Amino acid sequence: MTRLLSDRAWWLCVAAGPIAWILLVALGVDRPDGWPSVSTLVYGVLLYPALEEIVFRGFMQAMLLERAAMQKRIGPVSLANLATSVVFAASHLINQSATQAALVLFPSLVFGYVYERYRHVLPCILLHGFYNAGFLCLFAL
Repeated sequence: MTRLLSDRAWWLCVAAGPIAWILLVALGVDRPDGWPSVSTLVYGVLLYPALEEIVFRGFMQAMLLERAAMQKRIGPVSLANLATSVVFAASHLINQSATQAALVLFPSLVFGYVYERYRHVLPCILLHGFYNAGFLCLFAL
């Protein structure tokens, strides 16, 4: 945990959340009315980030990284991260519009980068929960 808190890359990933929220507002993404319910906050900030990161980073991206071809990079993004993030964004089509699901791609790439940097899902879960909390609170204002 000390490594995480002293790592500049971690703080850049944390700062990317508020930047993404501002972009969502600028793009005019639909905003729900009123504050999110307690159950929405529990699911969106605690449960979904944990489950999604375990499945997508801890399982899918980890498996893909075992293949040499998927370790190739486009800048800081591995092909394993890119493939996982595309599937992650597509999974949001279940309950979101195509535009909203596509907007999930950028945060997913950040979560994948964090997974590869720290080789553990806990930082991904924390970051994902933070991004979701900010999104839910910002869009409730």
